[in-house]
Amino acid sequence: MSIPIKIAKIGWGTDPVELVEWRAGEGGRVENDSVILAVTTKKIESDIHAEGDGYLHIVVPEGLKAEIGSVVGYIAETEEELKKIQGENPTDSGVTVEKEEDSIDETSVPEAVSRRSRKGEGIRISPVARKMAEENNIDISSITGTGPGGRIVRKDIENAIEDSKKPGVSSNMQPGKNVKSTIPLRGMRKAIAENMYQSISSSAQLTLMGEIDMTEVVKLRETLKAQFVDSITFTDIFVFVVAKALKEHPIINSSLEDNEIKIWENINIGIATAVDEGLIVPVVKDADKKPLSLISREIKALAGKAREGKLDFEDIEYGTFTITNMGALGEGYRFETVIINGHECAILGTGGISDRVVARDGEIVIRPVMTFYFTYDHRIITGAVAGAFTETVRKLLENPYLLIISKEDI
Repeated sequence: MSIPIKIAKIGWGTDPVELVEWRAGEGGRVENDSVILAVTTKKIESDIHAEGDGYLHIVVPEGLKAEIGSVVGYIAETEEELKKIQGENPTDSGVTVEKEEDSIDETSVPEAVSRRSRKGEGIRISPVARKMAEENNIDISSITGTGPGGRIVRKDIENAIEDSKKPGVSSNMQPGKNVKSTIPLRGMRKAIAENMYQSISSSAQLTLMGEIDMTEVVKLRETLKAQFVDSITFTDIFVFVVAKALKEHPIINSSLEDNEIKIWENINIGIATAVDEGLIVPVVKDADKKPLSLISREIKALAGKAREGKLDFEDIEYGTFTITNMGALGEGYRFETVIINGHECAILGTGGISDRVVARDGEIVIRPVMTFYFTYDHRIITGAVAGAFTETVRKLLENPYLLIISKEDI
């Protein structure tokens, strides 16, 4: 009896997951509990294990998305059963794919071909062939499909790839340009691309920029480093300070959902962390309720898990605000426009700390100065509120002794 391979719920999300890589080929022999499929959602990659021995039949190919609970493949007990399943070619996979153009006459190849657009819209092409074309930079509008109704199939793309390798033919089928290498947009890279595009296209983002005199914070950090075995970083201090500022300006700690601005009670600060495949944002939960030493330990633990690829969904979910510290990567004096993360309404970026010539009390002096860039959703946050928040952050960093008292204490 065959065993269906289903997409289980991953974490708390219900969004479709992307199939990153089948670890066995069509018809390949798999063993019980072996990893047969890697999937990804929200930048976290997970493995699906075989629930029995047998032969693999793939229903949904790599690079496509599948709904939670859908069937993406089968494990057949015998080769005879495998052939039967392959012949049935089940389609109830719940896969999220581009719809075919039903109006094209399946028997009229010339008509089907003539209705293709130069950008590939309306081209009849199988999901596997489309994926192969994208990964190899093949212009599908120049290909005549040999499948039913002029549909482009795997063999057509394989032939096009071989043709592109012939002498005198550009490897990407574009005269004058030769592709050195290609990187498939999938997994974490694809998740980042989709999230950033969704963020910038669904909110009114503005960026406020400025400088902060870090003289006192630099002194504070040196003092703390001398007292603790594990050194306190500037990122640790930023999280501690921003948590206090968010408590004073709660509208910054909010999201726009279902035509309502929801101000979150929890202050969960995400730390943008660079990894080999791109960027991931582990979250320090309830940062406003934790001392600096605990925040420092949690950030180090999360960063370590991120570099080792061991973050789970609890580590990256429920963020309400994000900090991206480019200074931690050695970046110097710089300004940029950072993009809001997920469903949050603001993000704070910080640059490196550089010695700058500034005027203080009528004198020209050299001080360690840090740039910052605060991007906010103008649908929720006004310019005045954004200015008030960044001014609070500036005051706390330039006068860190204010951190030991609150307005309620005065």
